[in-house]
Amino acid sequence: MKLSKELTTAALAILVLTVVLGIAYPLAMTGISQVLFNTKANGSQIKQDGKVIGSQLIAKPFTIDTGKKDSDGNPITRPDPKYFQPRPSQTDYNAAASAFSNRGPNSEVARFFFRDALASYLDLERKYNPGLTAAKVPVDAVMTSGSGVDPDISKANALIQAHRVAAVRGIPLDRVDKLVAEHTDGRFLGVFGEPGVNVLELNMALDKTT
Repeated sequence: MKLSKELTTAALAILVLTVVLGIAYPLAMTGISQVLFNTKANGSQIKQDGKVIGSQLIAKPFTIDTGKKDSDGNPITRPDPKYFQPRPSQTDYNAAASAFSNRGPNSEVARFFFRDALASYLDLERKYNPGLTAAKVPVDAVMTSGSGVDPDISKANALIQAHRVAAVRGIPLDRVDKLVAEHTDGRFLGVFGEPGVNVLELNMALDKTT
């Protein structure tokens, strides 16, 4: 076989594969996903009054600006007591930097991080949950998730926070507990994982009812 023929065959193969796998296939998959799974294909966006305010897949903090700034000039915020709060985030809830802490069980840094996270949680919730101790605090209230932006918290965590939300908003606790139950997802296929409560969707439902 002549070299020119081999080069022609190789060039045609590259051209065909580029068109089929690099153009046609991606376009077909994109078209199918947009038609059959439009919401998921576009990031599971959550909209309010036509404006995107978040995603079902990404945690979002609910905070109040204290009017102060840290040494780097960044605004200092605190949790808004009217809302349920997501679990701590290693990436400050930045989905573009999704990551876990990579702290080992014997890490001194990890011990300080968990100590501070636990203290902050107790400081926020203990006033509304008399008798709440460190031993009763759910793990997800103190530890970050593997992604750093997990949108769900445990039901146990949500039920503790429900006391604060109900008290601050001046609404019956059973109404808030009902919202928590309505926004609790079960185990995947009834077997895998643990039930979780989507914080953003729960807070949106909370605003609609109060």
